[in-house]
Amino acid sequence: MTRFIDRGAITASWVGVGMAVTIAGSFLLIIPIEPVYWYLALPAGLLIGYYANARSQRAGGPWLRIVANALFAGVVTGLTFAILLLAVKGLFFVADDGYRDASLGGRLTCQPGAACVYERYLAAGQGPAFEAHGITDVDSFTSFYWNQQLSTAGLLFALTTAGALIGGVTFGFTNRRRAAASAAPEMPAAPRV
Repeated sequence: MTRFIDRGAITASWVGVGMAVTIAGSFLLIIPIEPVYWYLALPAGLLIGYYANARSQRAGGPWLRIVANALFAGVVTGLTFAILLLAVKGLFFVADDGYRDASLGGRLTCQPGAACVYERYLAAGQGPAFEAHGITDVDSFTSFYWNQQLSTAGLLFALTTAGALIGGVTFGFTNRRRAAASAAPEMPAAPRV
């Protein structure tokens, strides 16, 4: 065991990284439904906070270690959720070359990258909403876009970490009696001859 967290929590944090990678791959790349990625942040945190203590066999306490285990695994998982969101958004932001299906009007004429992303939003009818927010060119759009993405990444981190804390506390309350039950029974004294 380490001084502040258990080895089981370190293992659980790697499980959280794998879980975040799987969820990001599934809902940001393969089947791009970004809101599902957002909605899974809290349950993922709940699971990883609980698992960090189960893996560490922390039944019965102490509470400080239970909370530390859950928070460590939750922070690592939450950072992974946030970083993966920003990485995928960055990839699509930089690589956008204006391609659209013919049913949407064909390829946009734009400079690849931020200009194409901006044109894509304008073509979708977002121009008046952008103007209401003072977004009138690619530079102001880029600033607005990344502020929104950073805000979303921060929210994902907070949800995952809060979920882990709740999961850890849940573990602590639901596994209080097991500490006594899991202790090895005393061996009876050998009979004297």
